[in-house]
Amino acid sequence: MHSILSDFIRQYESTRDLNIMVTVDTSWLEDHVRKQSSVKGPLSGKTVVVKDNINVRGLPCTCGSAFLKNYVSPYNATVIERIMKAGGIIAGKANMDEFAMGSSTEYSAMGATRNPAAPDHVPGGSSGGSAAAVAAGLTDYALGSDTGGSIRQPAAFCGVVGLKPTYGRVSRYGLTAFASSLDQVGPLTRTVRQSAELLQVIAGKDACDASSSETETEDYLAGLEKDTVRSVGVPFHLLEEGLHPEVKARFDETVRILEKHGKKIVEISLPHLRYSIAAYYILATAEASSNLARFDGVRYGSRNPGNGSTIDDFYAENREYGFGPEVKRRIMLGTFVLSSGYYDAYYARAQKVRRLIYEDFQKALNKADAILLPATPNPPFRLGEHLDDPMAMYLSDIFTVSVNIAGIPGLSVPAGHTQDGLPVGIQILGGLYEESKVLQLGNTLESLQ
Repeated sequence: MHSILSDFIRQYESTRDLNIMVTVDTSWLEDHVRKQSSVKGPLSGKTVVVKDNINVRGLPCTCGSAFLKNYVSPYNATVIERIMKAGGIIAGKANMDEFAMGSSTEYSAMGATRNPAAPDHVPGGSSGGSAAAVAAGLTDYALGSDTGGSIRQPAAFCGVVGLKPTYGRVSRYGLTAFASSLDQVGPLTRTVRQSAELLQVIAGKDACDASSSETETEDYLAGLEKDTVRSVGVPFHLLEEGLHPEVKARFDETVRILEKHGKKIVEISLPHLRYSIAAYYILATAEASSNLARFDGVRYGSRNPGNGSTIDDFYAENREYGFGPEVKRRIMLGTFVLSSGYYDAYYARAQKVRRLIYEDFQKALNKADAILLPATPNPPFRLGEHLDDPMAMYLSDIFTVSVNIAGIPGLSVPAGHTQDGLPVGIQILGGLYEESKVLQLGNTLESLQ
């Protein structure tokens, strides 16, 4: 166990310039490793880096924000309890976009994280620190959260595997809420098998989370080698424009590989996915504006050293002091779409579109066992490239947000590199609670590349 600790610290020191970790407490870690050495289970001796919006007792939970820079978690999230019960070692907390709002891990009060595959490029977001920790060989597993692609997009950018389980498959208790009807905790790993290993531990009903599902979990590891996927649906109509040529080339190559090895490729239609970005940024920001109302500098969090002359000024100054520009932008948008006179025009209509997107996926999955999509429209972009262009940043999630809207599972697996050596990811989607299918197809694809 002590060699695990020393190896982690050595690797952490060698990757400091990538700004992957925001908390590595060596005294806490030494005590934790000592306690975990007596726990025998499927994760014994394995390290897990945790996104810094998931609570670990005794460690800071900053959510990448100046608002929570001094906040220390008083309890463990359910996923942390399950990992520790399985013998896993919580190695530390990874950097992230503030309150999970971003696609590059540049919106962090702790500074931007760099992509281990190309340090002048972003690692994706908002779970960019977790993806980079795996890509840099810093940890065996990492935990992220996915609200609109925040596990799968950085997995694609960093050349690792990222799984967003079905909504409710994994407990959200102890995850700081961004958009409660979209958020989901999931694994980032080097291989599909490792994702199955971690999912096996963290999945299942939790009495602390009323939205967690009672649907029985499967033996994800045992099912890996079976590959029950016979047909793969591809929405070719979505790939005609807006896709980087080298991403398109890797995607087409993946389709050919699957077809060559016996998979039936079925053309499917997902007509309402073109509205997914618009619907997502109405639904997600509306929920965020409500969830983040609790951050006022009174109950916990940082407080503006100045004194507001009125109670309204006091709250306003604390939130101005604590929140970064992207969080403020989303709070304002969410408050607007929920406001009197605009609720029906925006939020209610977005909920209707949400249902149509879900029905599109169900119809497609009646024709095929799984669906294949690019994980991102472009390879990783350079640091600073989209910081002044929020819409370009939002569009990097164009292939992922619909999966959260529908609540279905999605897996991003590496699909080669561009000519410049930048990672490219492919996304595999399945029906509700069909994690086994997406993992099976991901495992097959991994073995063929």
